Amino acid sequence: MFVTMPHWKCRWALPCFMLLLLLGSQLLGTNSWSSQEERDSSEQKDMESHFPATIEYALHIYNLQSKDLKAYRLVIILNACKEEVEDRLAFSMELELHRTKCGKSDDNIDNCPFQETSVFHHSPSTFHLCLFPWTLNCFFSIGTMPWETTFKLLYNDCLEGIH
Repeated sequence: MFVTMPHWKCRWALPCFMLLLLLGSQLLGTNSWSSQEERDSSEQKDMESHFPATIEYALHIYNLQSKDLKAYRLVIILNACKEEVEDRLAFSMELELHRTKCGKSDDNIDNCPFQETSVFHHSPSTFHLCLFPWTLNCFFSIGTMPWETTFKLLYNDCLEGIH
């Protein structure tokens, strides 16, 4: 015996079923059981525990690959985010770096003073000598497996100029 239901009670069943079919794989891939607070807390923990070493790696690689004889160091983190890619974390960051007076192989670059570049500024009545730190705005993307202390430069791009 087949029981039929009134038409008005089943009207929503087909659209809901289609929606579940379309979103099913996406719903399975997300952790819908954790709250937004838990996800934010996990994100914060990753940033606090793994991000500083990732920045240090990015600066180290930049200074190694740079043709400049002077070292650059971090002034400010302009932007940063974390992604999970396969079995590793990926941090993307935009950093402002300044050139220092120290060589790349010097010890204690973190305490080295910044190098300033002199630039003549012309106003209608006179010339002024202005001192500016040499600035780089760099975007880095670093893959890391922090539990193994491994890092890999995925991408970097720097714009040079005087700030």
